[in-house]
Amino acid sequence: MTARFTRRDLLRRAGAGAAAIALSGLAGACGRREGPEREPSFRDPPAGILNFANWPLYIDMERRGDGTRYSPSLVAFEADTGIHVNYREVIRESDWFYQRIEPYLAAGLPTGWDLMVITNGITLTKLKERGYLVELPSDLRPNFDAHAGDFVRDPAYDPGNRYTMAWQSGITGIAYDPEVTGGPVTSLQALFDPAYRGKVGMFGDIVDMPNLALLALGVAPETSTEEDWRAAAELLVEQRDSGILAGYYQQTYIAALRRGDLGITMAWSGDMFAAKSLGKIPERIEFVVPEEGALLWTDNMCIPQGARHLADAITFMDWVYRPEAAAQIAQFVNYITPVPEARQVLERMAEEAEEAGDRREAERLREVAQSELVFPSDTSNLHTYRELPSDEEVQTWESIFRPIYEGA
Repeated sequence: MTARFTRRDLLRRAGAGAAAIALSGLAGACGRREGPEREPSFRDPPAGILNFANWPLYIDMERRGDGTRYSPSLVAFEADTGIHVNYREVIRESDWFYQRIEPYLAAGLPTGWDLMVITNGITLTKLKERGYLVELPSDLRPNFDAHAGDFVRDPAYDPGNRYTMAWQSGITGIAYDPEVTGGPVTSLQALFDPAYRGKVGMFGDIVDMPNLALLALGVAPETSTEEDWRAAAELLVEQRDSGILAGYYQQTYIAALRRGDLGITMAWSGDMFAAKSLGKIPERIEFVVPEEGALLWTDNMCIPQGARHLADAITFMDWVYRPEAAAQIAQFVNYITPVPEARQVLERMAEEAEEAGDRREAERLREVAQSELVFPSDTSNLHTYRELPSDEEVQTWESIFRPIYEGA
């Protein structure tokens, strides 16, 4: 007997618990050498093992009668291919993870991982520019070629998908509680409004927070200049020092919204959809794309140098682009799937659940299939992160923004 182990069930445990999982996973994986000593090739037969580093709550999960959890997608993948996935939820933030594997990469040693999921932005750029990623074979991804959405093909941060294939995408916007704000919130200016003093939450990170502040100034992050960065930093410092800011958050912003500690906060689309759909936050709390725009980001599958199981990695990367696999993952994580055809699969799954008499499951699947946060119909007001192609630009950006939240 199994029960659906929802992503929402884990939301409240995604902070300290995820960190503990990450530390234990890295301790066991980094620096290990596995398999033959000769250099592996994508053309080799799969070895039957894949060491996969991902973020918490980021693949479909169900729970057995004894309480243990498993991923139906990983079980199906192993049944289809014979490849066992050693799946670990060890990434709590891209830069945090990078700092832990970088010494191995710099020394030319295996990290212990064959596949990892990294968000586009500073960390992914560092990995590419420093030669730490394995170039992908363009002829071994037929499902990607057949089913990938246009928005994940040939992205600006990785022309031609030379090093990456999208895992999921999402939107960074704002969430608000009208009981705290006194009415609807439609503008990023609310994050800096003294009227909401002590009730505003921001992400304490080097990517989302700066890019959203640029949007608040009316600046497109993609084409922003150093002068724009410094203006955004001034805005963020004033927000912090004037008492408008309640605090810097990552996963815990949802709990703070639920308690009423926050009235407005930066928020991720998938988290808000998940938390709201199963009643983890009040129905009145809304996620919005502000009138100035929001951020569209993509978490990417990529292979670190030193990976020992290249054939296994590319097999999995392409396998998840099957519409059935993409739908199975999307119905759990509730982020933007890279496979638009997954919507039709979800609708079919809903019909099957209805025929089986599971009306609640049918409604849940239809809600996912119809969600603008999973299948957005209009991306015209969504911006991407500022690309920083040189180490000098990265250092300048980090020197401007990192001190704002570190130690706050």
